[in-house]
Amino acid sequence: MLGKREPGVYGHATLEEIDAMLAKEAERMGMELKTFQSNSEGALVTAIQEAMGWADVLIINPGAYTHTSVALRDAIAGAGIPTIEVHLSNVHAREAFRHHSYIAPVAKGQIMGFGAESYRLALLAAKEVVGP
Repeated sequence: MLGKREPGVYGHATLEEIDAMLAKEAERMGMELKTFQSNSEGALVTAIQEAMGWADVLIINPGAYTHTSVALRDAIAGAGIPTIEVHLSNVHAREAFRHHSYIAPVAKGQIMGFGAESYRLALLAAKEVVGP
């Protein structure tokens, strides 16, 4: 729904545009990038668990699951992969229920509030986490 749902909050960039920007940036940085999107909590948990076989860093925008999902939190903690939590909007400048993140305590860090640019910043942070 990116680009369509609440563009005043989430911006006008579509998921396809963000993925294309990240692919180009990852190639420029000499990184391999795989992307995955699902509205299903279970599918996200499975994707995190499967990443244990190949990922050096996870970049995740858990959306509303940020504030509700112990399952995602446990999957990230169990995977042991450094994780960067990303949000397009600054969740701390929004409704109070969005201020709590189940993901933050098991994440390496958070990047939020910069729209689609938050993802590029997360990719730069991932490069730092991985090292040369």
